[in-house]
Amino acid sequence: DVVQTVTGGLRDLYLRKLLPLEEHYRFHEFHSPALEEADFENKPMVLLVGQYSTGKTTFIRYLLEQDFPGMRIGPEPTTDSFIAVMYGETEGNVPGNALVVDPKKPFRKLGRFGNAFLNRFMCSQLPNEVLKSISIIDSPGILSGEKQRISRGYDFCQVLQWFAERVDRIILLFDAHKLDISDEFSEAIKAFRGQDDKIRVVLNKADQVDTQQLMRVYGALMWSLGKVIDTPEVLRVYIGSFWAHPLRNTENRRLFEAEAQDLFQDIQSLPQKAAVRKLNDLIKRARLAKVHAYIISYLKKEMPSVFGKENKKKDLINKLPEIYVQLQREYHISAGDFPEVKKMQEQLENCDFTKFHSLKPKLIEAVDNMLANKIASLMNLISQEESNMPTEMVHGGAFDGTTAGPFGHGYGEGAKEGADEEEWVVAKDKPAYDEIFYTLSPINGKISGISAKKEMVTSKLPNSVLGKIWKLADCDGDGMLDDEEFALAKHLIKIKLDGYELPGTLPSHLVPPSHRKPFQTAE
Repeated sequence: DVVQTVTGGLRDLYLRKLLPLEEHYRFHEFHSPALEEADFENKPMVLLVGQYSTGKTTFIRYLLEQDFPGMRIGPEPTTDSFIAVMYGETEGNVPGNALVVDPKKPFRKLGRFGNAFLNRFMCSQLPNEVLKSISIIDSPGILSGEKQRISRGYDFCQVLQWFAERVDRIILLFDAHKLDISDEFSEAIKAFRGQDDKIRVVLNKADQVDTQQLMRVYGALMWSLGKVIDTPEVLRVYIGSFWAHPLRNTENRRLFEAEAQDLFQDIQSLPQKAAVRKLNDLIKRARLAKVHAYIISYLKKEMPSVFGKENKKKDLINKLPEIYVQLQREYHISAGDFPEVKKMQEQLENCDFTKFHSLKPKLIEAVDNMLANKIASLMNLISQEESNMPTEMVHGGAFDGTTAGPFGHGYGEGAKEGADEEEWVVAKDKPAYDEIFYTLSPINGKISGISAKKEMVTSKLPNSVLGKIWKLADCDGDGMLDDEEFALAKHLIKIKLDGYELPGTLPSHLVPPSHRKPFQTAE
């Protein structure tokens, strides 16, 4: 299994090449705890974050299509814990203190956040098809204002940051009536710095407003997010109503269906991309560890051997931004790889610089070698295996409702229209198409390419599209169109003008009756 091979390779690389560098320069005290076996082995995880009552827990219930142990839903702030919803043969809850000593779960390092956090953390296990492929982390609803920042008893943003480094997707939920981003929510989003590629935004409960209001709500949401997330790219926002109740406002039903389909595809692709994500996160970590080693060894080098240590320490902490610039020039490192100055200065206050280690080129070389050679060979392994492997997808729950049958996305629309009907779908419009056909003066019941072109270009579609339509419509490939082929060409133009994609090859239900092979009708 490719994921197992890559996972084993990554774990081996981490333990042999990167961990020695991290330990030597006390990386774990400053940035992120050491990775463990379970961090490499675990299933893809999705983290849900949002203000209270934006539908986070309901969203999980909607995906799983069943209740999970410990679930509480209501308009007031109900979920006051981090709940890891995972697969288990029997239903039940595992409390936080027991979770952090389980070597099979990737949560052991959460013990450092203390009892106040562990009392508010649990794992909800249940036998559900969806959870065989992914795990979902539900987070406490964020309130507005100062009050709860003080009363949580643990560092909420630090916990979110810990999860953000280890999950495959971060979904920020907003409610069409709750667009304001409170102080704590803003800090929570800032804790995801450097993980922008994992963030997706869901605008939930969008069926509670009409189209005009939805446009304004969407604009206001993008404006609010732009002030908090510092990326030039626009975040992908999925609009919909993610629960199993009837839509209150059906004006935008098609939009909601298309958006839900896109979101499902995004989540369904996670198992397949899990190996690449772990690889990517390890590279990010290695780059940060290298920079950290340069910073620590520089501070050590600058310390006096006997007198004036305290003053020098203060001086170095104040000059940290200048030290960053110097190291960037000296080692040709991008400014984006450096940790946040303010946070680093706060952490350095409590350190004894004389106990730091000086630069060990061998450790740095090992990591450089890992990045330059070993990671590349793992990447090749992934791409080779992906091409030979069947696509791994998330199944079960709401994911199965959108794949097959008449309620699958796009069923009976565009080129798929008429797929399950006896009669040829073009026949209903054929009389109108025939009138145009006979004005183009057919010879022996067929019109030439030049005559067809005159009519087809009136659609204003580009030549590349019309060329494809001609190819699909000219069933017998004689370079001319009979009345049925012409009607088919007009039908395909209509499909394209209605905003649907053209099929790559002509589906059997669109083949004109006189061009169907005898065995096709006998089937």
